[in-house]
Amino acid sequence: MAGKAFGVLRTAGFAAIVASALAAPAAANNLAGDYLAARQASFLGDFKAAAEYYGRSVAFDPGNPELLERATLAHLSLGDIPHAVSLADQLSKQGFQSQVGHMAQIAELAQREDYDALLKRIRDKTAIGPLVDGLVAAWSELGRGDMSAALVAFDTVAEEKGLAPFAYYHKAMALASVGDFEGAEAIFAERRAGSMQLTRRAVMARAEILSQLDRQAEAVAMIDEGFPPPMDPGLVEMRQALVEGASLPFTYVNSAKDGVAEVFYTLAGALSAEANDDFTLLYSRIAEYLRPDHVGAILLSANLLESLGQYDLAVAAYKNVPRDDSSYYAAELGRAEALRSSGKVDAAVEVLEQLAETDGEQATVQSALGDLMRQLDRYEEAVTAYDSALATFSEPSPTQWFLYYARGISKERLKDWEAAEADFRAALKLNPDQPQVLNYLGYSLVEHHVKLDEALSMIERAVAAQPQSGYIVDSLGWALYRLGRYQAAVVHMERAAELMPVDPVVNDHLGDVYWAVGRDLEAEFQWKRALSFVNWEEASDEVDPERIRRKLKLGLDQVLAEEGAPPLTVANGAD
Repeated sequence: MAGKAFGVLRTAGFAAIVASALAAPAAANNLAGDYLAARQASFLGDFKAAAEYYGRSVAFDPGNPELLERATLAHLSLGDIPHAVSLADQLSKQGFQSQVGHMAQIAELAQREDYDALLKRIRDKTAIGPLVDGLVAAWSELGRGDMSAALVAFDTVAEEKGLAPFAYYHKAMALASVGDFEGAEAIFAERRAGSMQLTRRAVMARAEILSQLDRQAEAVAMIDEGFPPPMDPGLVEMRQALVEGASLPFTYVNSAKDGVAEVFYTLAGALSAEANDDFTLLYSRIAEYLRPDHVGAILLSANLLESLGQYDLAVAAYKNVPRDDSSYYAAELGRAEALRSSGKVDAAVEVLEQLAETDGEQATVQSALGDLMRQLDRYEEAVTAYDSALATFSEPSPTQWFLYYARGISKERLKDWEAAEADFRAALKLNPDQPQVLNYLGYSLVEHHVKLDEALSMIERAVAAQPQSGYIVDSLGWALYRLGRYQAAVVHMERAAELMPVDPVVNDHLGDVYWAVGRDLEAEFQWKRALSFVNWEEASDEVDPERIRRKLKLGLDQVLAEEGAPPLTVANGAD
């Protein structure tokens, strides 16, 4: 039976639910409340609350397909596949076809390694979609022990437009999983897997294949070509083993079930650049379920949850990466960021400080600690962390520019301008056209009233590189203002205000520039706008609301006089 098609995006059932709630008194009122709460939770991406409230709604109205599907979706998003399967089965019994329901059921059949049932569902077109179905069918044939049928199935998928890279990548993995390393390497050597074989996971899988063929030197060269230093610990460890001539076991797919997990993981990776995060999450969750040791899937799920603002769920996901895994430090970095984003700053600091003790040889760990300390205005500790990060390099590297830049910012905030300038110039030596560094150093030189011509040149180069950056355009306008070129400053400050209309610093600067050219009423208007945006959540701490109020009361000239600053003077009278 084909059944009745039903989609989670349909909302026609809303009116019927509310109508039934109004018709029947007590329990129905709870149904309406739970349903509305569940809808709100779904809108906010709060999968845990959505699962709870949809679960209550299903208890009141177990025959409602919309409630069943949305509850299935919520549990699938949480990674609670068994519960999602139970709900999906109820949908199927009622004759409804649901894509998320099929996803849960396919995952459960793969978990049980019931490949005959998987193939039947695919033949009956009660699976997921052409690419997933085709690849799962191929792996199912391998799971049944029919490698010939599996290879034919992979080739069939490859004939579909745009699907060849996925098909050949999985075909190579399938061949390697049964020990046919020559066949697997032939696919990679012919580049038939396309961009799929350029991912970190594919490169490492191919390195294991090459080592099985006693071609360790080629594997080392491939890693070096794809991943210049500094490499992450997993790559460093693999490279060292290959240099020593080790024959590495093939670990990326050990069974047909692993292969199905790889299908969902590779599709999640492809979807992450195009589809909504909440949809992509369904695929990474299934990959996790089928292979709990799939660290790539765990990290992807955690990252998606973080992007969705589900920080507690992200923290829990990051904690699933075992301590002895080479990606543990990356998971802890992610966990610290999720904690910081959720407002648990002290916990984030604790995670990074502990990680610095155990994995302090990783520049990214020390850099992350420095960045967090800098965000917390703990600049001395930030400098110490950046010092440690720079010490991990045995020789200069272009990647060090950011460490010098960030340390320079910290030193500048500590009022150590000489040391800060040295760091900014070190960053530019490594990355001469980096607009952030050019802008920060140029702006700082202007604020210190030194090397003004060089400062202006730096900021102009930064604007040329990033003309849509309001901060950088603001710097150019402000530099011209400091140089007394007020009329020239106006156009750039107005452009900065267009790019960042609610930034209090930009509006304050524009007010000063307007005052300098005699546009007093417009200046006062901009200062008032600046005051109205002082509490904007992304507002810079550089804005001084009390000084703005004094300018509104007394005018900029009087404020400058009280501060002992030079009066407004047009440069050479030229402006």
